[in-house]
Amino acid sequence: MSIVEGASEEALKHDGAQVHAVHLKLGPLSGVVKDALLFSYDLACQGTLLEGSRLIIEEVPVVVFCPACEAEKTLDSIQRFCCPTCGTLTPEVLSGKQLELVAIEISESEAINNGHESSQYAGMAT
Repeated sequence: MSIVEGASEEALKHDGAQVHAVHLKLGPLSGVVKDALLFSYDLACQGTLLEGSRLIIEEVPVVVFCPACEAEKTLDSIQRFCCPTCGTLTPEVLSGKQLELVAIEISESEAINNGHESSQYAGMAT
């Protein structure tokens, strides 16, 4: 399911409420280029409930597990999968692969976030 389809489906659950923004989490290992996604978003939204909405992207760092340190570590670069503290190879990726639709911002009267009333968000994880 595409980002636009998923967010539109969620808006329809709220009687086709006006969508103001779509919130994503995007990791550098997702295979998606942030600038390309931002560039194509408006075009993809034309003629949908998302037309005129903003795309808000939270960039998620690559986090790995270091077996030597026995701890989670954030990589300095995706070019080298080694612990930034001790230099051990770290093939176990814990986060950074995400392309996740986390919320849509809809008209205040229809907003819901994670099942609780809110004034801004309709929570949705994919």
